[in-house]
Amino acid sequence: MASRRMETKPVITCLKTLLIIYSFVFWITGVVLLAVGVWGKLTLGTYISLVAENSTNAPYVLIGTGTTIVVFGLFGCFATCRGSPWMLKLYAMFLSLVFLAELVAGISGFVFRHEIKDIFFKTYTDAVHNYNGKDEQSHAVDDVQNSLRCCGVQNYTNWITSTYWPEHSFPRSCCINSSDCNPEDLRNMTIAATKVYQQGCYELVTSFMETNMGIIAGVAFGIAFLQLIGMVEEGIWSNWTVSNVGFVEDQATIL
Repeated sequence: MASRRMETKPVITCLKTLLIIYSFVFWITGVVLLAVGVWGKLTLGTYISLVAENSTNAPYVLIGTGTTIVVFGLFGCFATCRGSPWMLKLYAMFLSLVFLAELVAGISGFVFRHEIKDIFFKTYTDAVHNYNGKDEQSHAVDDVQNSLRCCGVQNYTNWITSTYWPEHSFPRSCCINSSDCNPEDLRNMTIAATKVYQQGCYELVTSFMETNMGIIAGVAFGIAFLQLIGMVEEGIWSNWTVSNVGFVEDQATIL
């Protein structure tokens, strides 16, 4: 028995060390995911709000997931140090659920990316057509046009068919220089072409979203890969503790 314990001690110590390091890294990924969620809300919130009414919940999902991972990362460290089989199994189960959720979300985002672009085209066209300069969607249109220096959906002439046009012509967010942009000049399309951004916003927005969503997807798949490694390690450690309960309890204070 003593010989067996002497042989097992280095393995136990090594495995516990690896799992504690992994749990710490997993905790860091939770912090990163939380930060990405906050960044996504601040940076992409305007664009996402134009895709669908409820889609702005996506950054909050990332924030909630990141917070949960932070909590379970700490729980994983504690479970590994205690060597409790039920705690380790609970931790492995959590990793499995998060892994599957991220995998499904990533695949769905990739498969339906073109549908998302089509939805954005329709909703953004409607937002421009029904623009009044006062409601939330109108403010979102202004934010997009100001930040990306664009005007209209496909080009600046889309504004002619909007309900805003008869009384106001172009909104100021279309103007290259807002101080040199009066409604009388803007009603003359020849003059307006020199005073407003001519490029439409649709291509710029979809390109911007694809670039930044690529960053988010990369972070999510990286975390999913770490979770896959963690599930394997937690499974090994859990099975080991079940078959070596007495010895693990003796070693609970090693680290």
